[in-house]
This record gives sequence, C-alpha cells and structure tokens, in this order.
Amino acid sequence: MNRSTANAGGTGDPDRPDALLPLLAGNEEVVSFFAWAADLDATNPADHELEDGVRLASGAKLEQFARAGTGDAFCFVGEGGEERPVVYVSLDGGAGLLALGLPELVRLCLVAPWWREAPGRTVEQLRAVADEYREDLPDLDERRDRAAQALGLDTGALPSETAALARLAELSRGPVAKACLVLGYEGESLDPLFGADRT
Repeated sequence: MNRSTANAGGTGDPDRPDALLPLLAGNEEVVSFFAWAADLDATNPADHELEDGVRLASGAKLEQFARAGTGDAFCFVGEGGEERPVVYVSLDGGAGLLALGLPELVRLCLVAPWWREAPGRTVEQLRAVADEYREDLPDLDERRDRAAQALGLDTGALPSETAALARLAELSRGPVAKACLVLGYEGESLDPLFGADRT
C-alpha cells in the first residue's frame, strides 16, 4: 500500500485533500474510464450547471462538479472540498446521496460503474447486469486498473461490487441522505434514487 492509499482513504495525495477532481478532469487514463465506463464527466467544469430552481431543502450549497451523458448532475453538498457528500440529480426527477466524499464516489464508480442499474434488483439480477456491462465493454477491468493506478489506488484494496452497492443502499436510508434532500424548480422533493426495498 502506498502512502497516499494509507493516508487518504485510498485516493489522492494526503497533503492535498482536493487532488481528485483535477485527475478526473485531466488525467487521460482516469478520464477514459470515468467518462467512458462510469458516465461521469468532470472535464469541463464551466459547463456543469444545474437546472434553474434545483436546490437543497436545507438551503445548503449544491455545487455541480460533473455530469453524465444524459445531463444528470453529480453535485457536492455544502461548503468545503472533496470530503463533502455527493448527490446525483437526474433530469428524470430523481436525486439521491451517492457517497460521503469524492474518494468514496470514485471507489463506487471503479467497482460498479453500472450502479444506476442497481435499485430494485436482486443479487442475481445485479450479477446479470454486471456481466452484460462487461460484455459491452470487454476491456472494462483493464481500463479500471489503469485509472486506479493513476489515482494512486491499490486495486486489491477496493471494495467488492457487493460491498459498494450495500454501502450505497445504507447511505440512502441514513441521516445524511435526509439532510441532502433535493427540491425541483417548483419546490417539490425529487424522487429518491434508491428505495429501502433494494436487495
């Protein structure tokens, strides 16, 4: 395990807590994996703007830092750096907490880039989704390993797909998720991305 892995939750330089976003936006191997396989594009921050009126019920800051190909948004909650909670805001009217900090989101996307397909599926269905994803992207694991290496991550220390998705479900039911409630432009609560019935 290298020093960065040991001291910064497995990603980034321990002396630079906001070291991940520049890599997600500018490192060729990292961009190749995250924009292509995980559908998280952080390459043009100036283009990342939420729809007018989309905000947090708490009144805290909601800062988009990346987008999906559909236009869905990855956003930081509150003030601070990459340690802030991350929520996903879908143009389809859903939103939910994904991670407690960018390092956790990075790990989720590395091991289960197809996480959007998880809600409501059984373990067997999730395995089929993962297998289909790998059929469509046959060099997925090689790209993941190169991206992880560029991020200073030991791939052997990454969580399993099962553990990462279980953590996603846990977060969706926890107190931080309630504090990260997203409202639409008419003031209505957006639908949760992950329900308590996920298995």
